[in-house]
Amino acid sequence: MTQLIHARMTASITELKKSPMDTVLAGRGEAVAILNRNTPAFYCIPAELYETMIEQLEDLELNQIADTRANQRRIRVNINEL
Repeated sequence: MTQLIHARMTASITELKKSPMDTVLAGRGEAVAILNRNTPAFYCIPAELYETMIEQLEDLELNQIADTRANQRRIRVNINEL
C-alpha cells in the first residue's frame, strides 16, 4: 500500500531515538516524517512551526465565524449607554 508523505525529510524511529534534536534539525524548520517500517507513524515538527500552524487554524476558525455572521442584522450601540 502506498501512502503520501507530507514532508521533504524522513527519518526512522531508530534514528529519532538515537538523536531527537539532530532529527528535528535535519528538517531545517520543516516537518520530518517519522517512519515505522517505511510507513509514516507521525510527524516531528519544530515548536515554531507548530505555533504557526495553530495560529493559522485559529485564524481559519475566526474567519468562518465572521463569514457566518456577515449577513446578520446589525445592532447599533452607544458606548456611553453601556
